Order: sequence, then structure tokens, then C-alpha cells
Amino acid sequence: MSEWVIQIAGTPEGARVASALAVMAAFLHALFGALQKGRHDPWLSRAAIDLSYGVMALPVALFVVPWPSAALWPVLLGAMVIHIVYKIAQAMTYTRGAYTVVYPVVRGSAPLFAVIAAGVVFHEHFNLIQWGGVLLLTGGIFGLAAWNRAHLKVGRETLGPALAWAVVTGGFVALYTTYDAWGIRLAADPFTFLAWFFVLDSLFMPIWNLRRLARLRGAEIAPLATRGILGALVAFASFGAIMLATRIDDVGRAAVLRETSTVFAALVGWLILGEKVGLVPAALMALIAAGAVVVEFAA
Repeated sequence: MSEWVIQIAGTPEGARVASALAVMAAFLHALFGALQKGRHDPWLSRAAIDLSYGVMALPVALFVVPWPSAALWPVLLGAMVIHIVYKIAQAMTYTRGAYTVVYPVVRGSAPLFAVIAAGVVFHEHFNLIQWGGVLLLTGGIFGLAAWNRAHLKVGRETLGPALAWAVVTGGFVALYTTYDAWGIRLAADPFTFLAWFFVLDSLFMPIWNLRRLARLRGAEIAPLATRGILGALVAFASFGAIMLATRIDDVGRAAVLRETSTVFAALVGWLILGEKVGLVPAALMALIAAGAVVVEFAA
């Protein structure tokens, strides 16, 4: 598998595979966000998810993938620090604002930052038509956030700080996307990076929330553990997909395609949760999808 990933990097086949992986990551990320925002405290949900994927990843890291090189360890530790700050910002966002408002702001901020960062770090440059697609996508995402904000009935008193935290979180999404893409390209085996990333990334949230976890009652443990295991499986597939996409093809394109997660989040709410989708939100979702299509096919 590792050899195949390395072989198709930079090829037309690799571009197609990377696009499919980025879209898959978008769908799974929408699901992951909903799992974290669900009925439990977002801090507890994230701690349960991280603990679960750390336990699952440890045997793979120790016994399946090649050991990281000496040069890769500082990169992995840097990734851990960036993701710690990202998780804190994300939890601060979700505890202050309605998911339907703050999630689009996070996802709308990220592609702009990521495309700019990819240009600086990897010398990837979008043409004018692709930049038009980025503006369509981000405009649609922010428009969706504005629409949801206008129709928000509760939680308005904390919305200002929540939106500020959402932009900060979006910046860290772009930062970790760019940094981790650099890291996975440094690794001789991309799955070495992924396995050890999940092991190291799993440490902070359970330790940080140890007191919250200790206060859980017996009846609360099983539902939270179930959410943690399910979230871990989604995280493996979502983060793994987007990281492999950035290893195989351009970082900027993968980052933009992933932000169609906003469309998937709305579709999940409509098809599964029975939430109504009006004409304006539907048009904005179409705009987001159109922007992603422009970026993908105007290269």
C-alpha cells in the first residue's frame, strides 16, 4: 500500500485518487464534527475519541509500520503541539456557539488560509479561475453561516466570541493541514507518520480532561465510550484520507475539496435528522459545490 501511494504521487492517477480521498474526508469530517458537538460536553467527547484512537493506533505503530527516523520525531512532536492548540480552539468554539453557525465559519476560513500557505510552503499556485472557485466556495460557506446566524433563536449572547474562535480554529485547520502535509512527505512510509501521529495526538485531551472523566457516572460511561470508538474510526478514515491526498497531490486542491464538508453536514441534517433545508441554504450549498468543481477541473 505504501509503495503504491508513493508511486502514484504526482501522476494523473494520483490526482484522481487524491480528489476521491479529499471528498471522502469531507463527508467523514462533517460526521466527526457532529459526533463531537453531540449530546456530551465537547471536551469529554474529544477526550473519548482521542483516547480510543490512541489505543487502536498503538499496536500498529509498534508492530506494523516501520519505525520513524530520527529526523521525523521532531516533526511529529511539532504536529502534536499544533493539534493541541487546534483542539482547544475548536472546543472553545463549540462550547460558545451553535454548530450550524460556527462549523461553516471554521470550514470557510480554512481553505483560504490553506491555499495561501500551500503557495508559500509547496510553491503551489492557483490560476485565476481556480481562485474564482475558492471565492465561490468560501462565499457560499460564509453565506450559509450568516443565514443560520440570522435564524438562530438561542445562544446569541455568546455568538460573538464563538465566531472569533471559529476563525482562529479555521486558521489552525489550515496550519495543521500544511504542516502535516509537509511531515507526511518527509516520512519514508506515509503510514508511519499516520500511526505515530494518532498515538501522540491521543495523549493531551484525556489528560487535560481527567477530572471531567473521573466525575462521570456509571450510566454515562457506555454512551460516551461508544461515541469515542465510533469517532476514532471516523477520525482514522477522515484524517488519513486527507493526509494521503496531500501526500499524493497538491495540498491546496485537497484542502478546498475537503471543505465541501459543509454541504455534507447539511445533507446529513436533512436526510438523517429530518431538518428542513430552505431555498436559500440549498442555493448556498450549490454554490459551495460549484466552487469545489471549479477548483478541481480548472487546474
